[in-house]
Amino acid sequence: MKKYLIVAALLASAVALAEAGAGAQELSLSTNIADYARTGTANVEASYGFSRHWSVNAGVKYDPLGQYRQQLYSLGSRYWPWHIYSGWWMCAKVQYQEFNESESVTLVTSEGDRYGAGLSAGYSKMLGKHFNIDVGAGLWTGYSKYTSYACPTCGRVTGSGDGTFLLPHDIIFALSYIF
Repeated sequence: MKKYLIVAALLASAVALAEAGAGAQELSLSTNIADYARTGTANVEASYGFSRHWSVNAGVKYDPLGQYRQQLYSLGSRYWPWHIYSGWWMCAKVQYQEFNESESVTLVTSEGDRYGAGLSAGYSKMLGKHFNIDVGAGLWTGYSKYTSYACPTCGRVTGSGDGTFLLPHDIIFALSYIF
């Protein structure tokens, strides 16, 4: 009986080592070109593939100027049905955003904080050994606390509040480099 347990333990260890050494431990850095084009927001996302089908990611977006000033931080994971960094993917993440948005027509400005979770999906097209193009879209929901002002410079408060939100997010057209 002892022999069978040892053989089973060795076999399980070999399978686990084969899965861990399957070339899935890769790092990726990407930037979303759509964020630069739409709002001028600088961004970067780092991703680490820890198995054939799963990767974890952390992202930062920052725009100190412009109409949609923000800083956003996110942590999440992606599921890849075929293989990491290739083909279709689904992503779930949590994120925090500090924002200041102004409407160009009415000059109303809102600023505040958003906390929430997001879901997105997309496709990664391999361009070569180290480069990918990612396309995708997503939504995020959560809790927001904000203050509204009559104009960007006068500072007259017209309202404030808090509550839940559901927003489109992550319009993705990204370039990725895989190490």
